[in-house]
Amino acid sequence: MGQLPVIRNFSLFFFFFVSFFCAASSFNLSVISFDQGYTHLFGEGNLVRSSDGRSVRLLLDRYTGSGFISANLYNHGFFSANIKLPSEYTAGVVVAFYTSNGDVFEKTHDELDFEFLGNVKGKPWRFQTNVYGNGSTSRGREERYRLWFDPSKEFHRYSILWTAKNIIFYVDEVPIREVIRNEAMGGDYPSKPMALYATIWDASNWATSGGKYKVDYNYAPFVSEFSDFVLDGCPADPLQLASAGGCSDKDAELESNDYSAITPLRRISMRKFRQKYMYYSYCYDTLRYATPLPECVIIPSEKRRFKDTGRLKFGGSHKKSSKRRSRVPVATTTSDRQAAA
Repeated sequence: MGQLPVIRNFSLFFFFFVSFFCAASSFNLSVISFDQGYTHLFGEGNLVRSSDGRSVRLLLDRYTGSGFISANLYNHGFFSANIKLPSEYTAGVVVAFYTSNGDVFEKTHDELDFEFLGNVKGKPWRFQTNVYGNGSTSRGREERYRLWFDPSKEFHRYSILWTAKNIIFYVDEVPIREVIRNEAMGGDYPSKPMALYATIWDASNWATSGGKYKVDYNYAPFVSEFSDFVLDGCPADPLQLASAGGCSDKDAELESNDYSAITPLRRISMRKFRQKYMYYSYCYDTLRYATPLPECVIIPSEKRRFKDTGRLKFGGSHKKSSKRRSRVPVATTTSDRQAAA
């Protein structure tokens, strides 16, 4: 009888390993070099290309962060890269990988985010995803998570799928979040062409424990690395929205790809990720949204784990930022957009 707990724990581990890691088959992706799809955004000298142009490092030091942007905007697409985050003490540091058209539509912009939030030494990186459509920053749709690995030790692939029907965020080949478009979302569903951005910057005033722990530049430079880029979408002129009709063939191709649908096995993987690693969801934040937003799928067994603040009842003590911050700082300091999340 003394062996039963061991056998049971092993069985649970084996099931988790198979469903969480093996269920997601590798995607067939066509990668490009940095020089084929991107250009420098800010932080002169803190963007370092590899000698072959296939990868890039973004640095944050006491003078500036850095970032890059895709050369084109896209009307839907699959945006992906292998990313390795800074190590050691990273409190206050934010690395962002996201799509946006905020430079074109300042008050009605669309955006899809991965934001990686640094931590004190010995504590893990955390990250959040968010969705904005038509300037809907007053209706933040953020979720926050932990990872099952150390993202500073080796590269992992992070991907955003955006179609006219759905949005899926992936870590490696594991889907971690899906937003399915419905009519009730209206303009809150991103609809205008977006570019892909990546940035590293100083968010000392909110990123780690609500701003308690700041960036310590004794550990600088903080280095994030990007490689094996994927830009699979229809390039579009954001000021000529009627031309989006010319993307119908590319949209059909995009929606036919393996990553555009969550198979039953991948859905098991997603459910297990969310059960084990999600610690905040706006869908369960009834203090913020007495009526869940229309795309929310409320799962009773999942809901029971969360407080009315949207945070875990146990092990969910991480503080949630109440303000949305810009990830493209002006000059050498962090620039905050003060729109409420």
